[in-house]
Amino acid sequence: MRKLVHLLSFALSTILSYLLTPLVLSVAKARGFVDRPNPRRLGDPKVRLVGAAIYFAMVATILVTSFIIEGRTNEESVKLLAVLLGTTVMAVMGAWDDKRELGAVTQLLVQLFAASIAVASGVVIDRINNPFGTSLQDSLIYFPPPVAIGLTVVWIVGVINTINFIDGIDGLAAGVTAVAATVLAVHSLQLGQYTIAVLPLALAGATAGFLPHNFYPSKITMGTTGSAVLGYAIGTLSILGGTKAATTLLVLAVPLIDAGWIIVSRIVSGGSPFVGDRRHLHYRLLDMGVSPRQIVLIIYLLSALLGATALLLSSRLLKLYSLIGIGVVVLGVLIVLAMMAVRERGKLR
Repeated sequence: MRKLVHLLSFALSTILSYLLTPLVLSVAKARGFVDRPNPRRLGDPKVRLVGAAIYFAMVATILVTSFIIEGRTNEESVKLLAVLLGTTVMAVMGAWDDKRELGAVTQLLVQLFAASIAVASGVVIDRINNPFGTSLQDSLIYFPPPVAIGLTVVWIVGVINTINFIDGIDGLAAGVTAVAATVLAVHSLQLGQYTIAVLPLALAGATAGFLPHNFYPSKITMGTTGSAVLGYAIGTLSILGGTKAATTLLVLAVPLIDAGWIIVSRIVSGGSPFVGDRRHLHYRLLDMGVSPRQIVLIIYLLSALLGATALLLSSRLLKLYSLIGIGVVVLGVLIVLAMMAVRERGKLR
């Protein structure tokens, strides 16, 4: 029965997302949800808001499976309701931004509010595995409540903005999220968390059904509606049932490090961390002549390999070393690309 519920969660969400995307597209066109001219957007103006199909497919699937899944506790149900409420808040904010373009500070405040909804229900990073632990007594590191709350809010908001940052090329954000959600589902199944596993499976299915419409070249974009929902969902689902942040960190290592690098470089250069530019890894690669399709497939492959590494490595210490190694390599690549961009600008003067 459990296997059937898990299969239903993925299949139903995939089908719903695939069928809903054209319907949402029609509504978005009629209501004028179209990209404004932007040097960071590729090709012709695209219809926004379409990521709402992901939201509807995921939420509908979770509600359906909730009636047939067995073993879910009251505590887990409360946390799930909070996550769905926070996801809805992000979807509404995203739809408003897709239509009117909210300011960065306003978006950040809404993100903090949505994160606080999850935290209030008990979705918090209150402990992590100790990679250096040698016994049961020191296998976990516990955080005091203020630290746990702050860490959780930073994590959720950070993942939301990371997914938003990579939504610059068709299919990139949806594909990376699909990989991350699949890895989270497999990890939950490995831990015997069968009621938890249906949730990332619903998210994976929703992104899988959306991707055929969104893969390069596409005339639609998920918009802030889609990226905000995906980021919030991954950020919170990686905490439900016990923190799986280390696994998620490995899967999202490339976009997370890129996001951190971009924020720091904007601040160092005297700019605002909230103002978009073309310093992201995928834009750097585009400027070097790598095709959008190749970039998307490369980052998909990296995310999948890192996800497999997280699932196959049983040693927490090896996972830590892997994360450090990936961080060093990605930072090195970003530094080299930044230096190349500076040289190119110098030649043009």
